[in-house]
Amino acid sequence: MADATLARLGSLAERRWGLVTTAQAEQVGVTRKQLSRMAAAGALERVARGVYRMAGAPTTRHEAIYATWLALGGAMTTSAGVGVVAAGPTAAVVHGIGDFVLSDFDFIVPSRKGTRLPGLNLRARALTRQEVIPVDGLPSLTVERTIADLVDLGTDLSLVAGAVRDAVRSDRLVAPDQLVRYLSSVAGRRKSTGMALAAELFELAGVRPEGWRGD
Repeated sequence: MADATLARLGSLAERRWGLVTTAQAEQVGVTRKQLSRMAAAGALERVARGVYRMAGAPTTRHEAIYATWLALGGAMTTSAGVGVVAAGPTAAVVHGIGDFVLSDFDFIVPSRKGTRLPGLNLRARALTRQEVIPVDGLPSLTVERTIADLVDLGTDLSLVAGAVRDAVRSDRLVAPDQLVRYLSSVAGRRKSTGMALAAELFELAGVRPEGWRGD
């Protein structure tokens, strides 16, 4: 019975960085009490509220982000379209752009969501599928959308420019025209335009992405 239980959990965990949640486990007939017993026996390791790592599964670089996403129900199927998405500095870290040290995690959710998880910034916002891309299995804002989101959050433009520099040099900023469109929705607060903001960021970053026709 224990082997069969471990096999069911392992099938779930292998899809998501070796991690499994209590909600996922219950869907395959494994109770919270069973999970607690397995954790006490060393077959599982608790990494966040309601999230466990299978014994023997390697830790990953962004495990805390992944575990938080899972704890928020990110892996649960939904018919509402785009679900829980890494955003702001969290998305930048996942993409490997910029120099951000995370004290909290930023996620965009499709509707207002209460949580007892600490260190979270949740924003309810409707996203299109074009704004989201999986990064190592984690739904995140695209690089262009992430940069616009950082500006929207009021991040110092010198920090945003660092993310832009890394994105361009690693060929991850592939749609400068799309970046302009995203920036256009937040430029008004800075009494600017999307085109002007993009040009300012590229100038601060000292880069010129392929396809940029802003000057």
